[in-house]
Amino acid sequence: MSTRIDRTGTVNFGDASISIWEEGISAARAAGGYPAEKEWERLFKRQVFARILQTMNRLGWTCTMPAVDPHNVKHYGGTVARWAAERRRFCTKGDLKADLEISGRTISLKMFQSVNAPDRPDHDGRYQSDLEGHMPYVMRLEMERTRRRIRDYLCNVFTWYLFKQPRAKRGLTGLTALEYIQADVRACCHYGKELDRRSGEDSCGNNRSADGSTVKHGARVWFADYKGCICTGTAFYNINNMWWVITGRYDARNVASFEIYARRPDNLRVKRNADRRRKCLEAELANAVKMMKFERAAQLRDILFPGDQPLFNVWHEEHQLYHRAAFCGYTADQSRAGKFTADEVRGWDSAPNKVMPIAMLEAA
Repeated sequence: MSTRIDRTGTVNFGDASISIWEEGISAARAAGGYPAEKEWERLFKRQVFARILQTMNRLGWTCTMPAVDPHNVKHYGGTVARWAAERRRFCTKGDLKADLEISGRTISLKMFQSVNAPDRPDHDGRYQSDLEGHMPYVMRLEMERTRRRIRDYLCNVFTWYLFKQPRAKRGLTGLTALEYIQADVRACCHYGKELDRRSGEDSCGNNRSADGSTVKHGARVWFADYKGCICTGTAFYNINNMWWVITGRYDARNVASFEIYARRPDNLRVKRNADRRRKCLEAELANAVKMMKFERAAQLRDILFPGDQPLFNVWHEEHQLYHRAAFCGYTADQSRAGKFTADEVRGWDSAPNKVMPIAMLEAA
């Protein structure tokens, strides 16, 4: 009968990854100082890190130590550079790749692939968002098999290793949007069992809609997405003035109440993107001036501000910066500052803001 090793830690699953956390290093440092801390790290690497490598080798992975980084040799010396390289492994199995690393009290195995990485094909797809969702089906099965085998082996070998159940995901392989929201709400400290939802939706204007009406839990609502297109769905109260709007079986948006229409808006085909359009056109105007394309700049000016109307910048005295377009952010570059009409700056000419006519600035 095999004897289990007394170690305490948690095993966690992430996005195409597995990580192992232990807390013993702090106790070792407190008990014996630096030598005890180094001894604890040595055992952690020999007992846990080495077993993960053995398990991956049995599963058909090829694990190699990366070359010593010349930059580390130059700045930290050969011993430190070698030590840093020994704490990492680059692992491959077909087109599936992984980085295995030990650092202090943590060991992480992050798997990735470049077969389907539309957003970040660089660096072998390491930085692609939603790694599991972009993995081809068979590759995702191999990723899941690998991390489950490592989890099961470690939890059987070490006495006090526990697997921390990951939060369920929303999608084809997980929960529907409604199931995900219900699980999120019931895990919150603001959950009211009698209503089966969070409390506070009717306080502090948390349910006040964009059209001056009231957003109701479970009602059909409308809202504009990032591009200004009108979408519709069912509203479920989240927290404060934020509401979940379920727009499909697996899709849900987190929308503020003041961006939700309780009644069906008119002209659904018309985009509500005036602010975004204004910011984009002003940015193009600034770029045209910078590139000395003054004919294009004149065309953009006439589109933005038809008629030869006076324009203004707004200066913030405390920040010593200009307001950007639509009063979103600040800039020190006057050419990239927001251009405003007289109606738009009405009420802004008071401390700490100062309205400045653009014609006067150009003359100066």
